[in-house]
Amino acid sequence: MKPILNIENLTKVYGTLPNQTRALNGITFQVMPGEFLGIMGSSGSGKSTLLNCIATVIQPTGGSIQVEGDTLQSLKEKALAEYRGKKVGYLFQNFELLDNLTGRENILLPTSLHGVAETESSQRLKQLADYLEISDVLDKFPSKMSGGQRQRVAAARALILHPQMILADEPTGALDSKNARSLMEKLSGLNRDEQATILMVTHDSNAASFCKRILFIQDGVIFHELRRGDESQQEFYGRILKVMAQLGGGSANVL
Repeated sequence: MKPILNIENLTKVYGTLPNQTRALNGITFQVMPGEFLGIMGSSGSGKSTLLNCIATVIQPTGGSIQVEGDTLQSLKEKALAEYRGKKVGYLFQNFELLDNLTGRENILLPTSLHGVAETESSQRLKQLADYLEISDVLDKFPSKMSGGQRQRVAAARALILHPQMILADEPTGALDSKNARSLMEKLSGLNRDEQATILMVTHDSNAASFCKRILFIQDGVIFHELRRGDESQQEFYGRILKVMAQLGGGSANVL
């Protein structure tokens, strides 16, 4: 099986000498189709910069990012728009829903932008709404939803085009513990049942315990890697805490 994402010697430098900051310092790793990968690290470690490079929000200074064999830095405008619009789905900490659109309209916005037929869009919407348990808020505006409902609506929007990879940036950061666990159970289910490939940056060890593999980043390099074996989620959580303690934390929320 070939990797869906291949990152080779990725670097990102901000500023100019003598005031340069090296956010990424030669990171190399692969993500296989259907993997649920977490990225953790202390504040300023480079994890968000890494995700933003993969999302093509920022350009790396050096190295390469390949998605299904295509090098992102070499994509032309049309192919890059196709990548951003269809190949990856984005799930943000602060939801990024449009306040003047209902839940239904927010979710369906990508399908209208990319010319998906109305019948197919409606079918996808129903499946996602049923799975994410948001059918009762589809006709509400975001201001009338709870934080957990808004994030699940945002998840449906990220998934509506069946992206090859989901990029999640602190998806539980604005949620209470109950809603955070509910969201992670849904994402874990999508990974397990639909083989969705998920790459998630998180500061939350509880959220990270749902992942199959975790990369810990420190000073722009991969400091450690954990893979979940046959152990329970609670046992994996304990291993995550030990690594976070080595990074200078020691609690579930160290960033």
